[in-house]
Amino acid sequence: MPVTKDPERIPSAGPAIILVEPQLGENIGMVARAMANFGLAELRLVNPRDGWPSEKARAAASRADHVIDAVKVFDDLASALADLNFVFATTARQRDGFKAVRGPVEAGRVLRSRHGMGQRTGILFGRERFGLYNDEVGLADEIVTFPVDPDFSSLNIAQAALLMSYEWMKSGLEDETKTNFAGPEMKPASKEELHGLFAYLEGALEARGYFRPAPKKPKMVDNLRAVLTRAGFAEPELKVLRGIISSLDRFSPAMPRGDGSPGDDPRRLPAAAARAGKAEAERQTHRPAGDDEDAPPLGGMGTDND
Repeated sequence: MPVTKDPERIPSAGPAIILVEPQLGENIGMVARAMANFGLAELRLVNPRDGWPSEKARAAASRADHVIDAVKVFDDLASALADLNFVFATTARQRDGFKAVRGPVEAGRVLRSRHGMGQRTGILFGRERFGLYNDEVGLADEIVTFPVDPDFSSLNIAQAALLMSYEWMKSGLEDETKTNFAGPEMKPASKEELHGLFAYLEGALEARGYFRPAPKKPKMVDNLRAVLTRAGFAEPELKVLRGIISSLDRFSPAMPRGDGSPGDDPRRLPAAAARAGKAEAERQTHRPAGDDEDAPPLGGMGTDND
């Protein structure tokens, strides 16, 4: 593939990402994917070790094909930076010289400001093994470094590109805390609804002897209400809680927990008996001729596993 030495001045949605002598196609692809996640599309490669194009890069890009297809390849770093007005060099090590050093948040805002003034900007990333040489850092305008643990400061190139791409996008948001989607808007429950839940729950607990010993009941009720009011329930949430309590409340004092399922509650026996009778009638109607109910099940000893 011919090397592009004088690329077209294509419109850019943000800073160009420049990778110096990247070694692995997979890393290039993951950088492209990170760029696409945050609205960047211009990727430049300086003397990639395994050449270009790279099917491994395309596969790792996970459908960020528009970034891969627009990749520009250069023989040297000076050529890759020639048409840019302002460039940040990323590094985890302190360098000699007089260049300003910024964190990623401030760097993102600087890039956004210069982009707004019509300047073409770029972010420079070094080799996977040891980053950038001092003379390569010297070609940039300023340095950006990440607040990482000094005892483990090495970032994967795609991780570093992701961080800077994120800061670029965040710097352009009117509200940095805004998300692409939000949770449902729910009407807060009224005090009447909340107090109704209190009364219902208190009655259910009283019937089951929860408030023991009796002298401690006022404090226990206070604690219960403190827990339920702190959450700030919405109307639909109270309905869910009331439904849960209602289901549990099918165990009456006459049929305490452990004496059977809620379906055995005396308050529900007539309906349960009617359903059972209907099911038996249907079974008798559809039973094949000659079926002997007293005959043992087929298959050896008639266990459940036969």
